Formats: sequence, structure tokens, C-alpha cells
Amino acid sequence: MANQLRVFPRRKKRIMRAVKNTRTPYGLDIIESCVTCPLKLDRIFCDLSPRALVMLDNISSSATYPKGAILFVEGQEPRGVFILCSGRVKLTASSADGKSLIMRIADSGEIVGLPGTVSGKPYELGAEAIEPLQANFIPRELFLQFLRENGEAALKVAQLLSEIYHATCREVRYLGLSGSAAEKLARFILDWAASHGDVKSEGRVILTLTHEEIAEMIGASRETVTRLFAEFKRKRLIEVRGSTLVISNKIALQQILKA
Repeated sequence: MANQLRVFPRRKKRIMRAVKNTRTPYGLDIIESCVTCPLKLDRIFCDLSPRALVMLDNISSSATYPKGAILFVEGQEPRGVFILCSGRVKLTASSADGKSLIMRIADSGEIVGLPGTVSGKPYELGAEAIEPLQANFIPRELFLQFLRENGEAALKVAQLLSEIYHATCREVRYLGLSGSAAEKLARFILDWAASHGDVKSEGRVILTLTHEEIAEMIGASRETVTRLFAEFKRKRLIEVRGSTLVISNKIALQQILKA
């Protein structure tokens, strides 16, 4: 198996040289290698030793995907993991009547398909690109072998699994502990600002999710989310400027949770 970790480098370099000389798809800034990635110091899984990064690069296959692309579906046998170089993916659970619930939004630098790949059980969630993205795919057996040979990477995977667990707990809190739709939305806004906000601009956060996607995250209808956003803006709890959301009255939002 160890020899398999070195099968792909020459072929991959030829592909990357070809990509570099063509127009980039979907307007993405293509990241050509894990080793030379300019963002690797900001990513939980990319901040590895040079040796580990080379091994990771050798077993990865890079591709770009349009918005709406399906990386895998709920119940599918795990083929491997996708490391998101850029773009975001929504991870959803679906019911028999077609209703969807967004369990988590995976950002750039994260790994999707990780629980199923590690456990060998079918993917519990479906993964769909919510914007154009670039991702590195690693087949399951090569990924597991990589973890066996790199304790540093295995520890980071454990950290990411812990984050997935906490994100799932937050989703359960939205659905089970929040009484009203207003409370669910207030909790969502506060949690989103805490995890995605700019530390230099407190209360200001980029929110590119649609009302439909927010509704799928908090277990409400799109119409309810739209109505509540209008109500929060009218009460001057928040401001919305394009894709930027500003929390104008954090205390009032927190009081909704206690009502």
C-alpha cells in the first residue's frame, strides 16, 4: 500500500500545468498544489509538515465544480473525502417526503465525507456545492493509509470530527431547544456571527445563504424566515447590506433567546 501513495505525482503535475495555461473555470483562483497553497497556514488540515503535505498532494485528485454540483448523496457507500480548497458545501439530511434539513455548512479548508470515510458506514448526509468550488478528492483506502502513516494528520482529523460533533449539537439545539421561529433565527444569527464574523468589525458578518437555506438550517419555512428578517430589520436588531449582515442590537437578539 505504501507504494500507492506515490503513484500520481507526474500525471498530476501534467494536469496542473495544463490547467495553469487555460482559462480558470467558474472564475475560481485555482490552487495548484497542497505544497505551494498560499492559504495553507489558515487551514486546519493544510497546516502539516512538508513531508505530510507532499504525501497528501500525491494521493489527491483536484477538480472544480459548479454551484449545485452533488459531491455525494445520503446513503451512498463512502468513496473517500473531499478537501475544499475554495468554496462552500451544504451537508443535508432528507426525509421521504422530500423535505431537506441543512445540518452544516462546510467552508474552504474543511473536509467533507469524513465520518463515513473513517467509519466505513454510508454517508449520513448529502453534500452539495452552494457556490463554485475547487476540491481535492482522496479515495478512502489511500486516505486511511495516509492517516496511519501520519499521526499529525490523524490528530487534525480527530479535531475536525470534534468540530463536526459540536456543529451537529448546535443544529439539534436549533430544532429541539428553541421554542419559536424567532428564537431559532436569533440563535442562528448570533452563532453565525460568532463563527464567521470579522474580529476587527464586531457584529459584521458575510452571509451569502439564501432565506431558503437558512430555513433549512433552523427547521422553518422560507416565508417565515423572510418575514422574521423584515421584522428584525424593522426593530433595528440587524441591518442587511447586500451580503453583509450587521448586528445592530446584540442584547435584544440575546433577549429573544430568553423570552
